[in-house]
Amino acid sequence: MLRKRIQLGLIHVAVAMTLVPINSTLNRVMIHELAISATLVAVLASLPYLFSPIQILIGSFSDHHPVWGWRRTPYVLMGLVLCVFGVVLSPLAAYLLAQNFLAGLLLGLFAFGAWGMGFNFSTVSYLSLASELSGEQGRGKTIATMWFMMIVSIILTAILISRLVDPFTAQALLRSFWVVGLAALVLGMLGVIKLEPRIATEKAETEVRYSWRETSKSVLENPQATLFFVYLIVLLIALLGQDILLEPFGGQAFQMPVQVTTRITAIWGTFSLIALLVAGAIERRFSKRVVAVWGGWLALVGFVLIASSGVIVNERIFYAGVVLLGLGTGLSTVANLSLMLDMTTAGKVGLFIGAWGMANAISRLAGSVLGGAVRDTLTQLLSNPVHAYVIVFGLMAILLFVSLLMLRRIDVSAFQEGAQGAGLVERAALASEAS
Repeated sequence: MLRKRIQLGLIHVAVAMTLVPINSTLNRVMIHELAISATLVAVLASLPYLFSPIQILIGSFSDHHPVWGWRRTPYVLMGLVLCVFGVVLSPLAAYLLAQNFLAGLLLGLFAFGAWGMGFNFSTVSYLSLASELSGEQGRGKTIATMWFMMIVSIILTAILISRLVDPFTAQALLRSFWVVGLAALVLGMLGVIKLEPRIATEKAETEVRYSWRETSKSVLENPQATLFFVYLIVLLIALLGQDILLEPFGGQAFQMPVQVTTRITAIWGTFSLIALLVAGAIERRFSKRVVAVWGGWLALVGFVLIASSGVIVNERIFYAGVVLLGLGTGLSTVANLSLMLDMTTAGKVGLFIGAWGMANAISRLAGSVLGGAVRDTLTQLLSNPVHAYVIVFGLMAILLFVSLLMLRRIDVSAFQEGAQGAGLVERAALASEAS
């Protein structure tokens, strides 16, 4: 199983690597160097998540429609190729946007759309595969392995990009995106080799098929599943909504160059990694929900410090906030992913993973667009972009507090009891799994 966990980690690494240059380096260049509206940057960066509802369809469809005997592998590969394609085109779109708005916008929609479609295809597929291959007892170890490898890859990718763009030029930026894209493709291909066992296609043809309406109903009719869905959206809006703003804030508030702000991601990643390691030991003594609460509070304090650093213009407080945000994100990631995988039912793993993946995508969309729009609006009203950033980070802290209140009402055992009292769709799915 260790080999399979490492391979799953490689797939996770490959997809995450393509996200780093877009959500860390490129957004800073577009907002600070190219002076493109933060709202437009947020819309482009979040455009992929408009496709998030397809995660439920992909997860449900792949549960019962294998391709050449594989349920997940074809979708993982298709998604990875689209991610790489999008990441290598995105810097071209950014520079074209600054020179020719219409042409740049069209290329940007195409590039970010390709990446987003690939993200949706691959994420729901490899998380479903991770859940199936690990079993209930092994999910914690699988999650820890995958996210440990992902955080390491984020740190290394951020460091690599910071060196490739030093000194910063447009050519250096384009080259760095190509290097990251090709490396991700190679790692992802290594991850899928002999990972998923093939199944008999004859059996698959007898599997139950159900509609989008039935699929959505099967998720939403369980009150705990609905609550967890909303909780994830609120939590992740705060944790992920800062992705496009943290580095431009460093450049605006402290006049940091591109190569320095790129390293902010490495710092965040290092402490997220430390938290991941600690979380594995903590979960042996405390419940997943307790660990999630600790993670939420650490991230909340991190946002308060980051916002405060902009008011008093203090880099040390800013970095302290980044450290706490990294620690909180790491703890929250492990705990909430464990909760997420607990909130699946037999025969519908892909369906529920798709729902949770859609919550992640909606959060990125709402968080990025909200953050970018509020930042632009307040910049115009206050004539001070730093104060605008400060208010946005304060809003993220408030959302984290709201998510912590919601977390108190989440009960995995109640979800499982609701799943046991399944309706027609659930019974059909469970029967097909048993056969």
